This record gives sequence, C-alpha cells and structure tokens, in this order.
Amino acid sequence: MRIFGRARHRPSATWRQTTDRAFTLIGDGRYEDAGALLTRAADLEPWLAESWYNLALLHKFRHDWEQARAAGLRAVALLDRATGAPDWWNVGIAATALQDWPLARRAWQAYGLRLPELETGEARSTDEPLQVPLGSAAVRLSPEGESEVVWGRRLDPARVEVLSIPLPSSGRRWGEVVLHDGVPHGERVAGRGAAYPVFDEIELWAPSPVPTWLVLLEAATEEDRDAMERLAADAGYAAEDWSSSVRLLCRTCSESRMPTDDGHSVHHDPHDQGEPGHPGRLSHRSAGGGLWVPERECGIAAPAGLVRGLLDGWVADSPDTRAYRDLEEVC
Repeated sequence: MRIFGRARHRPSATWRQTTDRAFTLIGDGRYEDAGALLTRAADLEPWLAESWYNLALLHKFRHDWEQARAAGLRAVALLDRATGAPDWWNVGIAATALQDWPLARRAWQAYGLRLPELETGEARSTDEPLQVPLGSAAVRLSPEGESEVVWGRRLDPARVEVLSIPLPSSGRRWGEVVLHDGVPHGERVAGRGAAYPVFDEIELWAPSPVPTWLVLLEAATEEDRDAMERLAADAGYAAEDWSSSVRLLCRTCSESRMPTDDGHSVHHDPHDQGEPGHPGRLSHRSAGGGLWVPERECGIAAPAGLVRGLLDGWVADSPDTRAYRDLEEVC
C-alpha cells in the first residue's frame, strides 16, 4: 500500500524499542521524557499513523489539547480504514476540550457514530456545542486519586453532566460537566438489569456555580427523607441522602460490573468511592438493609440564598417528624 506516494512498511526495531520505552515512562508518570522519545519515534517513522496516534495519546494524558489535536489530525490523515479508528476518538476528545465543534462533529462521524442532529435535518450551527444525548452513565471523578463514581447524563461522546451530589473530597459539584475518556472502566447494573458504563474523568469541562452543603437531617421515616429530595428537585436543585447512597469499594470492585441496590431511580443509585481494600468492603454509609436510622447525613446542592429556606420548608410540612442541624457549605 502507498500513502501520499510513499510505501507503508512495518516499523523498524528502533521505532518499536523507542515507543515501548516511552510507554514505560508514561506508566511511571514521566511525561516529559516520554514525549521526547515519542517525538523521536515520529521522526523515525513519520508516515506511520501510530507515531502520531501515540503522541496524541501522550498529549491527552498531559491535557495539552492543542498538541493533542495537531498530532491526532496527522494520525487520521495516514489511516487506511474508513471508520472505527481510535485515532478519530482522540481527535473528538481534543476537539471537545477545545470547543472546536466543527472538528468534534467531523471526528465522531468519521469514527462511525450517528449524529441525530444531522440525520434529522435539524442541525445546529456547526459552531454551536454538539448535543447528542446518549442517556445515563456513571463517571469516576479523580480516577488517579481518591476516586468516586457518580451518576450523570451523557451530553455527547466525551462529556457527562454530573447529576449525583459528589462528596466534598472530590472537589466536584452537582451540575458540573466533566470531560471523560472513551473506554469505560466498569459497569453499574440497575435493578431492571440495564447496564451503564463507568467512564473515567479527564478534567472539569464546565464548572457549576451551585455550592454543596452538608446537613444532618432528623427524618423519622424514609418518606420524610424522600420529601426533602423531592422538595430540592422541585426547586430545580438536588438533595441526596449520603447515609444510604454512598458505599466504599476497593478499586477492583469499582472497575468491575457492580449492581446498584437501593431501589431508587438510576440517578439516585449508590455512588461509590474506589480505594484499596478488601473486595466487597462497604462503608458505614452502605445502602444495605436493616432498621431505619432517623439521623441522615445529607448533601444538598442549592444556592446559599435558598438552602435554608428549603430546609425550613421541609421541617414546616411535618415538624413532629423532621428537624435539621449543622448546616455547612463544604464545596
């Protein structure tokens, strides 16, 4: 096969050794040294799509999106197949990070994804954000640190809007949009048997202005707790009973196929924190059975001027069975 007048050939042994060494360095977090080696590999085999794909991948790890886009475009120019190449997926992620919507649309289509906005003839301006609703998914926040899996709504192939209320340790808020990688690490299986992928966060794409509050509720029954969550949702915000929705999992479990078992809708199924430990170990805030405990540790996502009014209104509806204390902004 010939590309641009040059014959394609198998990469040299030097190219393979240089590339292998670079990925070893990437595994050790030595991105600068790896970049020098991958640049050398691209100089050795400039007509090899893999040379530029590897550089694009490195720049994605470094969140250097301009360089990731440039290397990715060089990679796709050398492809010998029409659709399905991961090179196009990386271009799509870089374009989304840069809000280069014309290129994002081109990348997803070249990868082979259907874009309903184009197929229906109702396409938005190519300069407007891509909107391809892909249903529910889970996203692992801070995958390299104290990770936490939360539920969200996929806006397109590379973005998820967070619909759970993340724990303060994540540094993330309800309503934020995060850029995520393309290969899922794990699944969450709902009671109906539907499986939802768990994607790893790459970085924050759009922040949320809505703060997160921690409050201790005294809810005599589950119905009292549910009333608080409904009240916040009706106001356009969110409340979540962390006492029942958070479980502690080892990383191996978190990255596997795990059931969600609290009986709520998909967006209120347990989110989890992945950390080293014994498989199946649950925190004291597990969604297990047992007697109802009135004191509930609750997260609320609402503006400062509204949160206390929501809580006061919740108590006023049933003062004999409801109370709260220790309201604190935590993120």
